[in-house]
Amino acid sequence: MNDSVPTRAGGLGPPVGPAGAAGAAASRPSVIQLVFREKGALYAAYIPALTDGGLFVPTTREYKLGDDIYLLLSLPDDPQRFPVAGKVAWITPANASGGRTQGVGVRFPNDDKSRQLKIKIEEVLGTSISSSKPTQTL
Repeated sequence: MNDSVPTRAGGLGPPVGPAGAAGAAASRPSVIQLVFREKGALYAAYIPALTDGGLFVPTTREYKLGDDIYLLLSLPDDPQRFPVAGKVAWITPANASGGRTQGVGVRFPNDDKSRQLKIKIEEVLGTSISSSKPTQTL
């Protein structure tokens, strides 16, 4: 497995959540388990450019900007799961230029739990956060 792409529980199949008509998806947010086993994968997905932080989520499911997504996030070497009620901030379509992975950028909400999570992610990444190594993000 490429360590630059996070995994969802059960592999990279469709996200766990409501299926069916777009109306059902609009009324209930998707729920995605996002598991980062390695720091390199977290680095590739983290979006420090978003004020409150955010993550890239690989998915083939269609989303619109502003759609709600509920993440159950696991960080490397941390048994705790972090719930995040985020919103789609950008979309990387299928067949994007540069071989980028299809998916969405999820913006963390502006709340204390998200600020603590952003600090925790940045502590895990340490000095690698300022690396020039390419990522899946902006």
